[in-house]
Amino acid sequence: MNDQRQTGDPEELAFIEEARTWPAPKRIFAYLRRGGPGYLQSAMTLGGGTAISSIYAGRMFGYELLWVAPVGMIIGVLMLAVLGGLTIGDSRRPFVAMGEGAGKGFAVMWAVGALVASIIWHFPQYALAGAAINDASQVAGAEIPAWAGAIPVLGVALLMSQLYGRSPRLVRAYENIVKVLVIGVIACFGLVVASTAGETDWGAVAAGFIPSFPEARGGVDSSVLVASGLAAAVGINMVFLYPYSLGARGWGEAHRGFARFDLFAGMLIPFTVATSLVVIATANTIPWMEGDAVQKMKPVQAARALGEVLGPTAGRLVFDVGLVGMALSTIALHMVCSGLALAELTGNGPDSRAYRLGLLLPVPGVLGPVLWDNLLWLVVPTNIICGLFLPLTYLGLILWARRTPAGPSRPRTITVVAMVLFTAFLTYSFGDYVVSKLG
Repeated sequence: MNDQRQTGDPEELAFIEEARTWPAPKRIFAYLRRGGPGYLQSAMTLGGGTAISSIYAGRMFGYELLWVAPVGMIIGVLMLAVLGGLTIGDSRRPFVAMGEGAGKGFAVMWAVGALVASIIWHFPQYALAGAAINDASQVAGAEIPAWAGAIPVLGVALLMSQLYGRSPRLVRAYENIVKVLVIGVIACFGLVVASTAGETDWGAVAAGFIPSFPEARGGVDSSVLVASGLAAAVGINMVFLYPYSLGARGWGEAHRGFARFDLFAGMLIPFTVATSLVVIATANTIPWMEGDAVQKMKPVQAARALGEVLGPTAGRLVFDVGLVGMALSTIALHMVCSGLALAELTGNGPDSRAYRLGLLLPVPGVLGPVLWDNLLWLVVPTNIICGLFLPLTYLGLILWARRTPAGPSRPRTITVVAMVLFTAFLTYSFGDYVVSKLG
């Protein structure tokens, strides 16, 4: 993954220069087709964690927590926009730049948090993919065990992760695959919402985007789901991967405006639409009723229930394919993030043996279909570690931004104030979550 941020990829630069002369509608459409790093962030977060958080929120609180995902993503977009602004056109690798701008301790916490999150959260992705393949095989009249279904997913993910970063052209090809997966996930849940549109209270849906903390239901505290949803929206490993994806794409100074647009169009909108559709679809089809046993419905169980709306055979198959797509995109990006983090922590670059070894560190996650139920105890410490690392990383980003000389890379004062407020909000949310878990 060669660093091309100083000069930029010639093809990308030519596109940017030509696009500036086009009318706004044509330019926006071209940006949508050409964008990529933002879609990678959507793909990385649209995995098992997001599915579980959204399904559980929709089942327990209906439309009332629709605001959580977009708020978490807005915070993430602001932080990533600042991070992109600080690193785009910078010849230093992001880890090195963070260490020099905020302090080596912040850089190390950033990389360690990304590595831990990528490895631990690999297990539920394979559990999700394996369960979906198992369910699809049952619909087709066969019986593929979940553990066996996870193996081909590993093979495809290894190929995808090895291709990423070889050249800007291969990066674009990789990102186009990811776009298809993200659009497919949105389409799956969109079909259910469309099929149940007559049962949807659109006024309540609109009200659900206004922040609130509904009263506990069935012993489930909404603040815990809020913290979980915020953590699922933008994870520490996403924050780590983003500036490297800009470098891999060859984006430089000329791409600043394009990069901000890509975060909005490729990350904020798809993620908000996808999670909102999951919440609405779940609330419409499998709501929790007073007196029901309170338990977290697994994504594949939700797929069976939601798929029935579209048909007992075709509907379930559509959702199973969508869940495999969610897991696959996240798995491949976890591998890339793990490789980059290990390379930086060992003082090596992204073309090193350490990077290639790091790609393989999450591979034991393929045992997720067999082990994840027994590893659920890891959820609490991992949430605590990753949840605390994220505000600390944002604090490092604030320090880095304030120490940056005046110029296009330095964010405005109002942006820094918003960063401080958002970081304080996340710290409070995660702190409340930790207290509730340890209490």
